[in-house]
Amino acid sequence: MPQSATKPFIDVLSGQRQAIPPMWMMRQAGRYLPEYREVRAKAGGFLDLCFNPELAAEVTLQPIRRFGFDAAIIFSDILVIPYALGRSVRFEVGEGPRLEPLDDPAKVGTLAARADFGKLAPAFEALKIVRGALDPKTALIGFCGAPWTVATYMVAGQGTPDQAPARMMAYRHPDAFAKIIDVLVDNSIEYLLAQLAAGADALQIFDTWAGVLPPAEFARWSVEPTRRIVEGVRAKVPDAKIIGFPRGAGAQLPGYVEATGVNGVSIDWTAEPAFIRERVQSRVAVQGNLDPLVLITGGAALDRAIDNVLANFAAGRFIFNLGHGIQPETPIAHVEQMLKRVRG
Repeated sequence: MPQSATKPFIDVLSGQRQAIPPMWMMRQAGRYLPEYREVRAKAGGFLDLCFNPELAAEVTLQPIRRFGFDAAIIFSDILVIPYALGRSVRFEVGEGPRLEPLDDPAKVGTLAARADFGKLAPAFEALKIVRGALDPKTALIGFCGAPWTVATYMVAGQGTPDQAPARMMAYRHPDAFAKIIDVLVDNSIEYLLAQLAAGADALQIFDTWAGVLPPAEFARWSVEPTRRIVEGVRAKVPDAKIIGFPRGAGAQLPGYVEATGVNGVSIDWTAEPAFIRERVQSRVAVQGNLDPLVLITGGAALDRAIDNVLANFAAGRFIFNLGHGIQPETPIAHVEQMLKRVRG
């Protein structure tokens, strides 16, 4: 793994507060950038872009060149693991992902135990290209989807408003659902280790749909699988830096942090600041949590919101980010305004 002593992003995850918080944005390589849209049009389909090492590296580097963020996140998608497991995965323009649904126990029986990591080789090649192009002070983030969130798409075959199909299957057929989770845990460990080997400095586990689960199910389907992934990665790379993002976890965040062993946790814009400072940031680094809609708004409202985030969290171990991904309609000038405001 690359030496990270001079990377502010990694320093925060290692327990060292920075006077100016390092910053990046979720979905920073994306549709709000005209240069991204050009490459995307050239690539063909979305997965074609993910699996073209040169083009995936290029869009990963675009926001770094333009804004000088403290971290790059490799351009990919959380559904590459189901794809490598041999499931049908396609992306419909304007409609999001479509998969072959695993919506009953008989279908779960057809799920491969191990992914074909040869299918993911282009992603590892893209990481190597980006690593070679980045300034030594800029961190490179690899990632995966958390098993719960990836399973919600695999069961329903698409995103749904409250992921009811996966929740119902977990209640009706817990053993079959646990098999999906177990396969995703094992393959996510291998996938993350390969990303570290290819040059990633840190990892993020995206559990976008964690917030729809009641407490007992949150513990079983979100916390425990994430704990197993962290443990599995650290069995091979003991000092691996890992951020968890159980979006919408709210009051369950302290238990998540304690049980999983993550180095940092990403928080959405609904998180209660005093609670986070006292119960979460006192133990690990916190990343977040500007509302993506106020970044679209800009002006005085954006300045106030940024100042509020900094007032709440910058006295501790903190990485400035959004509370979720940047929206495609965000003006570039507002991103520049945010950078200037945070960096003073």
